[in-house]
Amino acid sequence: MQIISSIHSIIDLKRPRQGIGDLWKAGFDNALLDFSALCTSETLEHLGEIRLKNSCGTMVAQDPGLLKEYAHAWADQCRSRDLVLSVARAPFLAEDSKRHDLQRTISALAIESIKFCGEISCPYLIIRFPCITENSHDFYLSLAKTARENHVTILLENQCRDIGGHLVRGFCADEQEAAARVDGLNRSASERYGPWNGQTEQEVVGSGPHMTGQQDNYFGFCMDVGACNLCGQNMYDFAVALGDRIKAVVLRDCDGSSDASLLPFTCVKKGQTQTDWLNLIRGLRRIRFDGCLIMDYADTAAACSPILKPHLLALAKAQGDYFAWQIGMERMLEQYSSRVLFGAGNMCRNYMKNYGDAYPPLFTCDNNKSLWDTDFCGLTVRSPEALKSLPSDCAIFICNIYYREIEAQLKDMGLPNPIVYFNDEYMPTFYVDRLDSMTRKCDGQL
Repeated sequence: MQIISSIHSIIDLKRPRQGIGDLWKAGFDNALLDFSALCTSETLEHLGEIRLKNSCGTMVAQDPGLLKEYAHAWADQCRSRDLVLSVARAPFLAEDSKRHDLQRTISALAIESIKFCGEISCPYLIIRFPCITENSHDFYLSLAKTARENHVTILLENQCRDIGGHLVRGFCADEQEAAARVDGLNRSASERYGPWNGQTEQEVVGSGPHMTGQQDNYFGFCMDVGACNLCGQNMYDFAVALGDRIKAVVLRDCDGSSDASLLPFTCVKKGQTQTDWLNLIRGLRRIRFDGCLIMDYADTAAACSPILKPHLLALAKAQGDYFAWQIGMERMLEQYSSRVLFGAGNMCRNYMKNYGDAYPPLFTCDNNKSLWDTDFCGLTVRSPEALKSLPSDCAIFICNIYYREIEAQLKDMGLPNPIVYFNDEYMPTFYVDRLDSMTRKCDGQL
């Protein structure tokens, strides 16, 4: 899974070196190639007005052929720090745009974005549908030939629509509609220009939620978590319906009513997050998502002091790693042929409920002596000393929130085994009743 950082409010396009260096120091090795930072929706909205300065954005909007010239400066800086550019975003109009005269400009900007992506081997380009045009199928299909020539897959994105200042479901906001649009475009493009990289007709059409590893098509999908939240959608259902069409996911927080790009887990009310991260992670785990996670925290970064910004970037990278770990939990379990658990409590119980049959542990152990040699959810509870008799390739899964303390204990024991953190925050199902210090027996048949 690739963890990608947005560049908005982080990289100064005129002097990109410091921002790119901060991303690199924070641990990011991938950045979003965001052409919309070069030519913003605000610039496009006011294009032609006298009050607009002759900035790079204005010149790019007036002459899309200049996009490459301005993009090279910071793209080269990214590559000098070995930052990969796996996903890009084309310039776009705001959802409440009144500019119905810019269809040619938007199409030209999309074409130039595709060409530049091909030049630097960036495989994915997010192109938002401009509501100024009526036929989305024709708009995207007009870009397919250029995309194929440059080996770039175009990603459609779920969008909001502004009606009288209220955000409602817009283009591709319905998951079934989105899946049908992607499949229809891939079919039409294949019929007109030939299969992508020699794919068969069956491979061109979406392959369902559980099929992975196929070649990319002309078109895929980028799931914007913020837009799902604003539209009040069940993100589990959304992810499962799109399946392996989803090549990228934009992770951003908001309050569900106002559009914003906040760091995940920061939009909180009375201790409750305002974004349904639970169903998002469950859905992406279900489809075995292994694509690009785009951390979009532009508004948080804009409000952050330049002195604190490097620490914010480090937190954003840690969050990206956390999402990748949670989404890939089951793939992590598959890596090991044998495993034991450390902990005989709620987390162990949830492990056994969800994964006990598919990935059975040899036993579990616990520091509580009173539990040794008892049975817990079908597992024998043993002393930590029993871990010393394990073969070196047997993984020890820590099923307890005191991860770092237990990890230190295991390392002090000199164990050569892989030590893995397990977590039950986003399991497919849970036991409702929590165990307390007086209740130690498993209360259900697994």
